[in-house]
Amino acid sequence: MRKEAYLAGGCFWGLEAKFQCVHGVLETQVGYSGGTTKEPTYREVCQDTTGHAETVKVVYETDEVSLQQLLELFFSFHDPTNCCSQGLDFGSQYRSIVFYASLEEKETIEQVITFLETSGAFERPIVTQLEMLDSFYPAEEYHQNYYRKHGVSVC
Repeated sequence: MRKEAYLAGGCFWGLEAKFQCVHGVLETQVGYSGGTTKEPTYREVCQDTTGHAETVKVVYETDEVSLQQLLELFFSFHDPTNCCSQGLDFGSQYRSIVFYASLEEKETIEQVITFLETSGAFERPIVTQLEMLDSFYPAEEYHQNYYRKHGVSVC
């Protein structure tokens, strides 16, 4: 069965490229979620006034990869203990946040976070936000598959 996950953890270019390497991921799309402005532009989101986070929509095949596995990868792909920055990127648009579409998804996310916190995987507490998915606005075309378009491989 095809399902979708919406994950934000820093610049969406790198996060998208990493998920494109995952067996069972069928497609990805970068965009914006978690804000108040309808149809935001990259420029607006970068001004840190719309409330959106740079988000990756991950379409996956549940027979090949589970939401739990995707979440475990997500938490390894970025620093979930850092509120609003990843590497050299600073601002709320780079925050760590997982958007869920059902209570079942929310429970899975909470279970993964609890496991990671009790396992000692991180030295500091995980600050990743959980939020019900309200909307996802695809980013401009030049952001889609950015690393592939520029010959950068992270696989």
